[in-house]
Amino acid sequence: MGMTKKIRCRHCKRLFIPDCRNRSRQRYCQNPECRKASKTASQQKWLQKPENQNYFKGPLNTQRVVQWRKQNAGYWRRSKRQNTLQDPLNTQPSEIDKDNAHFADIALQDLLNSQPAVIIGLISNLIGSPLQDDIAQTLWRMQQSGQDILYCQPGTKGGHCDCQKTCFTRTNP
Repeated sequence: MGMTKKIRCRHCKRLFIPDCRNRSRQRYCQNPECRKASKTASQQKWLQKPENQNYFKGPLNTQRVVQWRKQNAGYWRRSKRQNTLQDPLNTQPSEIDKDNAHFADIALQDLLNSQPAVIIGLISNLIGSPLQDDIAQTLWRMQQSGQDILYCQPGTKGGHCDCQKTCFTRTNP
């Protein structure tokens, strides 16, 4: 194994170790100011080429921009930031049987999206499964258990309070 050769950044003049995949071409370090300087230098170099000097000028470019704007109407109004953790799910037909019949009334995404990501991660770690169906089933059980605790009416069956029994058990797939 050879020693890793450090090179000097063209902007800040500090020594840095270039990325091994780009070692022969990297001239700027990963500092944000240096990356900005690298981008500026790269753009200037691109604009110096004769075939690129009129790239943003003339009727041909104007027509290209007009066509793009027609195809992408409202682009500037779209949100740049997505708040979802995954792609939106389309409604799919499912088999309803005795195991998941209680989910028919509650949309899976509604139940999952109403919980903070930390809770979802915690439940996933506790049950040992990242699958949405398992997490949703556990959430449903937790919700039922919480409602039993908060809104229970003490029963007199068998001399014990029925509120002490929970349905919070994990079934193995």
